[in-house]
Amino acid sequence: MTEPPLLQMRQISKSYESTQALRAVDFSAVAGEVHAIVGENGAGKSTLVKILSGAVRRDAGQILLDDRLVEIDSPFRAHQLGIRAVYQEFSLVPHLSITENILMGQMPTASFRWLVDWPSAHRQAQDILEGIGFSGFNVKTRVSRLSVPHQQMVEIAKALAGKPRILILDEPSAVLSHEEIKSLFALIRQLTREQSTLVLYISHRIDELFEVADRITVLKDGELVGTVRPSETNQDQLIKMMVGRTLDEIYPPARNGRGETILQVSGLSRQGVFSDVSYTLARGEILGLFGLVGSGRTEVARCIFGAEQATSGEIVLKGQLFRPRNPRIAVTAGIAYLTEDRKRDGLVMTCSMRDNASLASLPEISHWGLLNRRQQTDRIQAKIRELNIRPPHLERLVRQFSGGNQQKVAFAKWLLVHADVLILDEPTRGVDVATKVEIYQIIRGLAEQGRAILLISSEMPEILGMSDRVLVMRGGRVVGELTKAEATEERLLALAAVADKEA
Repeated sequence: MTEPPLLQMRQISKSYESTQALRAVDFSAVAGEVHAIVGENGAGKSTLVKILSGAVRRDAGQILLDDRLVEIDSPFRAHQLGIRAVYQEFSLVPHLSITENILMGQMPTASFRWLVDWPSAHRQAQDILEGIGFSGFNVKTRVSRLSVPHQQMVEIAKALAGKPRILILDEPSAVLSHEEIKSLFALIRQLTREQSTLVLYISHRIDELFEVADRITVLKDGELVGTVRPSETNQDQLIKMMVGRTLDEIYPPARNGRGETILQVSGLSRQGVFSDVSYTLARGEILGLFGLVGSGRTEVARCIFGAEQATSGEIVLKGQLFRPRNPRIAVTAGIAYLTEDRKRDGLVMTCSMRDNASLASLPEISHWGLLNRRQQTDRIQAKIRELNIRPPHLERLVRQFSGGNQQKVAFAKWLLVHADVLILDEPTRGVDVATKVEIYQIIRGLAEQGRAILLISSEMPEILGMSDRVLVMRGGRVVGELTKAEATEERLLALAAVADKEA
């Protein structure tokens, strides 16, 4: 590499109690490149970029910008140096507007400096969003009213408002649709080519790296494995660098046939959201539900679980008419729901893994209102081993785990409930390749035990690889049903997007 590095991180080390997150890692990157950082959950990649962004203090090592030693002891200092980060965990203020979030700390003022120039602020926010390819927003809208993908867009716009020299994107595509990912990649190319921005890109989606990255650095167990160019390697070699082995079979095959129908949904509608949704789900079956953002797939799942109320239609569960007025009724009836947003709906981030994992199964381990701690511990430790949650510390706060291990804790919560129907909404979001394989094996194993599984995913390979049948939603309606043999990426995308193109 002939260009001098913009960024050098030398011998960076960091430990959390007895866990060594980083061990003498060397990393460098040049201006105007997209440098991907990959590895399994717990490999140290998020810790490395959090040290760079000032969110975490390193134990040892040096950071140099333009060959000049710098001390980054806070996010404010990182901002002064032109470093901005977009993490998996959003830093938005939900009760404030899009404008206020994007321009936080740099709101334009009127002639009286203590008064905000709101027309100018709204124009600036709108210009930033449109400049990065995200249009159609009412910038006065509260962030809490936005979908998760739209919050991600606002988070990116907020980072770019500071015109960064170094932009850190931690799993930016995890909640975006296919078209939104294309827009994101176009934005990244614009930043690197026109503004010489260094983009540090973290993703578990291996195929993305070969499309967007100039170089890829691999971490494993807190240590540097190596740095390669996409043209010098392939997906299998990259996976071997990450996990120490090849992954010949990612999706486990179905061994058993379908059993009896356990769930029947007929003409289900929620006014203004989705309408006339009908399907059946059998024991031992994995039914994939695919659709672009806004198609209504998650809203259908929430109505079945009682988190939202349908306005019409009928649900029959195990041969009986089922009216889920709230989630408690659904759980009691044998329905579990792994939500797409684990931080907002699935976990209590300030509580321990012990408390989170047992949230849904407390009635099973309580007697006369008293919690059986020994039974709770035994049950959770069994799931920790089954899911390989690291570190296996019951009292550790969930927010202190990596994103992938947080997802495993959310998964463990529902595995501890003996549900007949499992609704899995983006079950592998933010999870590394090796852990995805483990989760796929668990999902297939649950189906072989006779559980009925509704799998919602925005990853087409996941839908195609795991589903026995696939339903496609568009505009709040089911527009197609495909057998495993019929389903291809082209057919799924054509069904999911054709109406939008026609419009």
